[in-house]
Amino acid sequence: MSSPSTTRADLLRAFALSLTLLSPASAQDAPHSNDPHMSQDQATREANHLQGETSPYLLQHLYNPVDWYPWGPEALQRAKDEDKPILVSIGYSACHWCHVMEHESFEDPEVAKLMNRWFVCIKIDREERPDIDQIYMAAVQRMTGSGGWPLNCFLTPELEPFFGGTYFPPRSGYGRPSWTEVLKQIHTMWVDHRDSIKSASERLTADLERQNQPRVGSLPGADLLPQALEASRMSFDPIYGGFSQPDLYAPKFPHSTELTYLLRYGERAGDPRATAMVEQSLEKMARGGIHDQIAGGFARYSVDREWLVPHFEKMLYDNAQLARVYIEAWQATGKEYWREVGVKIFEYVLREMTSPEGAFYSATDADSEGEEGKFFVWSLDEVKEVCGEDADVAIAWYGVTKAGNFEGHNIFTQEKSLVEFCEERKLDPIETAAAIERARAALYARRETRVHPLLDDKILSAWNGLMLSAFARAGAALGEERYLEAARANARFLLEHMRAEDGRLMRTRREGVTHLAGYLEDHAFVAEGMLDLYEATLEVEWLEEAIALADLTDEHFLDEENGGYYKTAHDHEDLLVRFSTATESSLPSGTGVAALNAARLGYLLGDPDRINRSRDAMKRHGQALSSYPTAFCQILILHDFFEAKPAELYFVGDKSDPVLQRELERWRTFWPPYRVLTVVEESERERLEGLIPAVEGKAALEGKPTLYICHEGICEAPEVLSE
Repeated sequence: MSSPSTTRADLLRAFALSLTLLSPASAQDAPHSNDPHMSQDQATREANHLQGETSPYLLQHLYNPVDWYPWGPEALQRAKDEDKPILVSIGYSACHWCHVMEHESFEDPEVAKLMNRWFVCIKIDREERPDIDQIYMAAVQRMTGSGGWPLNCFLTPELEPFFGGTYFPPRSGYGRPSWTEVLKQIHTMWVDHRDSIKSASERLTADLERQNQPRVGSLPGADLLPQALEASRMSFDPIYGGFSQPDLYAPKFPHSTELTYLLRYGERAGDPRATAMVEQSLEKMARGGIHDQIAGGFARYSVDREWLVPHFEKMLYDNAQLARVYIEAWQATGKEYWREVGVKIFEYVLREMTSPEGAFYSATDADSEGEEGKFFVWSLDEVKEVCGEDADVAIAWYGVTKAGNFEGHNIFTQEKSLVEFCEERKLDPIETAAAIERARAALYARRETRVHPLLDDKILSAWNGLMLSAFARAGAALGEERYLEAARANARFLLEHMRAEDGRLMRTRREGVTHLAGYLEDHAFVAEGMLDLYEATLEVEWLEEAIALADLTDEHFLDEENGGYYKTAHDHEDLLVRFSTATESSLPSGTGVAALNAARLGYLLGDPDRINRSRDAMKRHGQALSSYPTAFCQILILHDFFEAKPAELYFVGDKSDPVLQRELERWRTFWPPYRVLTVVEESERERLEGLIPAVEGKAALEGKPTLYICHEGICEAPEVLSE
């Protein structure tokens, strides 16, 4: 047998090679069936240690022959007692390659025997446990240079990682080791070369700790945003929009936070280059296959440059962020198409992703009846049958062909606007629009008769906070009371069902069971949603809740020594690393959102300590921010907020006064939303003064509604509002 160092190097190379030779989807998150229906074979098996879990992803593995454990004291103690390495396997319900690996390997009794004999096997839903996922994803990325899901990482009983990768096939080929080969080699190394493993795991753990050390810099200057714009231009696809590695352009993700900062900065700085990148990206996404042309909403990402072929799963957090971006684009440009796309997202969420109690579900899968995308694609003959006399228009509008554009079927797209479509074909726009809508409705009705992709119906506080914010902002911008009521219902649900006794948020709820302590993102995103709901409705209870959650965030997550925020609370269970990062992923940075909440509340309440905490968060990540600005897009939004010198608006008078309402509406829909505001009614004055010391002494003049405009507590002369 080769030397220990050679064995380790060979295995690392095999791991890396197995990643690089996979299709692009395998190194990214993707969808698949979360099928709750057991096969005949599964029905004869005993449940493993996942019995009693609520995660749909974990429950899918309940009858695997692998003796899966959830993460917890029982599994971790067993590894120590039996001196076995731990296999942590991480995925989520809409992850296609997670389920491929399950069917190929984890359902194989012979493979399961090896896993059960040599390892303590722990299955984790990354959406419930982002804290664990972040640690071991960082470790695998350090070992192999890339990552994704499924994530399979081998740990010592002390939880230190030593090998890992993503998807492994059941049989070796094309230079990739099979899962069985990986298991055997890891076992051999554990038995014969323990010292090498211990040394490697300790070095990797120390490296993760170094990576997490604060790199405090100075407060960013005015040159940061132009620098970030150039970085965005470097990764921008000039033909199809969107951002990706130069010369690759696939797979493509929406990058909603990057689009938001570009849109706002482009408007404020008067830089058309930023706005053009946003509009081109939004246009191509909205007309592409990543956008569900029939029912609204967006899939997770596109596997190609053109946004044509999606991984068909729909995630709540993507749709929350994209809804906000499209509505903001409408506010910025006045283009009705952006409003239409945003509204379709909201209608989709209300129709298909909202519980009777007002909570928002997490995701829908890509597969149905065991086939990826089957629910979403169409043949030419089926479109003709369903659409009848409107078929010719529908076929041309959605780009349907006999050959299809996805495995012999058609993913619907829209290549042109209605005006361009009608001009090209010399059609009447009104009649054509009516025909398209009849066809769309007929196609939707037919699609509803198909076997639906499975729904991940767990409720996650953070993701609900994102959608709460989206509904609140859109309700205010569009004057849509239904959206405000959806936001209110969701806020009440979160406050009633997702809080612990001390007021902190819990992470997840399903089938009446709420559990797991909430993370920074849960508290930050829900606080943002409450604050947005207050600005949209001026109902004081939502401001009270936003302040309370922001205070809890500072109490339990703030790094008082270095600034910024930790991702887990101070009393969270001990894990290998307590991360404090502000980089973006598919979600906005929890640190960035928490810091923006602090700034907004600081300006509104007249509280300089909150403003300073927000600036300290930027300093905490200052060195990395200056080097890689587009990795911190939520921080860029925060920096742009500060650069805009936001106005503090205090309206005094009766909320129902039409003069006050008119001026309030102007400021409430002001875009970019770089202002804070409140209305002081005499009936609420005492309550508001207890929350907002800055309103003290601000009175209505001449018995008429009055506006006080301030900047960092220094107010201009009050303005009496008149007809």
